[in-house]
Amino acid sequence: MLKLQRLQGAVSLPGGLKLWVTLLTLSFVAWALQGHFAGLRSLTISALGWWWLMLALGLSWLSLVVNALSWRVLVLWLGHGTGATPLVPLYLSSNLLKYLPGGIWHFVKRVRALGPSIGTGPALVSVLLEPMVMAVAALLWVPFGGFQGGLALLAPLPALLLLPRWREPLLRRLERQRLRQLNRVQDEASAPLAEPEQYGSGRDGYPWSPLLAELLFVACRFSGFWACLQVFGLHQVLPITEWLAAFALAWTAGLVVPAAPGGLGVFEAVLLLRLGQSVPEAPLLAVALSYRLVATLADVLAAAGVWADRALSKRWLVTKS
Repeated sequence: MLKLQRLQGAVSLPGGLKLWVTLLTLSFVAWALQGHFAGLRSLTISALGWWWLMLALGLSWLSLVVNALSWRVLVLWLGHGTGATPLVPLYLSSNLLKYLPGGIWHFVKRVRALGPSIGTGPALVSVLLEPMVMAVAALLWVPFGGFQGGLALLAPLPALLLLPRWREPLLRRLERQRLRQLNRVQDEASAPLAEPEQYGSGRDGYPWSPLLAELLFVACRFSGFWACLQVFGLHQVLPITEWLAAFALAWTAGLVVPAAPGGLGVFEAVLLLRLGQSVPEAPLLAVALSYRLVATLADVLAAAGVWADRALSKRWLVTKS
């Protein structure tokens, strides 16, 4: 990620690297859609298929809850406690903000909500370390798909970045960059985020418990994708382990590559490039698009559920008083 940011500054692309990556990936997906338009039109969803889509929605929502709990595990691993802030509702309600232009507003909300309880530094570390752990966890699932031309040997290597000797310098650098970025986007009514007393996580060990929690999250995330495969009958084309490996690789790319918010276009493009030669592309496109829709709806439902719960709680308190 740091290398990509330095490259963006050196090349000075009009609009920035993120815009060009977004345009390239979305153009590739659009080209694939145009080339397989007839095949997509011939696909139909049976009554059972609609039930699979509903299951995919439920599993995707469940994965968000697991993701929120994983973040809580990470915050507790950092050793600062959680304070009075309910982390799971905060995570679920802010996750929808990642779709806003800039892709940082979910970070802004979490740091501002958690900062007063545990400090700006620890709050900032928690939102920066989380995607690192998520990416490592996803890549650890890749070797389950077989050797894959050596990819199984390369995918686990990023796990070394979580070792303290590499993790802490990277975190300190990311903290300084993100703090400047977050303060630039603050509105006039919000006070600038305070400079942390100490940069870095302050931990010497390896984040085993957050990593295990994120491994479970990626598995839950994949289960929603697997349900989408059932809709279009692709689950039998490849073994489930190969599907898992391809999904994990594409999902990681959507997470770490600077592009449209939510990894829009990147996930789909990587999935097509990875499996286009071994899986019929029209049904694969349908799976990718249906999964994108299901995952986005899950984000909306999770945020709406938190809002509804808060509204009902306030109404109950007013009625009781």
